[in-house]
Amino acid sequence: MQRKSSFDSWEIMHRADELMNAASNRYRITVQVANRAKRRRYEDMDGYEDPVMKPPVRAIIEMSDELTQPEIIGD
Repeated sequence: MQRKSSFDSWEIMHRADELMNAASNRYRITVQVANRAKRRRYEDMDGYEDPVMKPPVRAIIEMSDELTQPEIIGD
């Protein structure tokens, strides 16, 4: 059975590329994405709302949304 994601791989790659281009340090943004994914993974252990979307993909989407829509930033 094939899983259907709400985001296609091209869009995820495009969003990740936007994050990398906006960052002053590629290593730092990569670590930030990894830390957010790790934090989300442990926060969502009980009620994981979308089992198809992996934590790193979700972190990339959230961070790119924060980049393009600064009014939703919330740390």
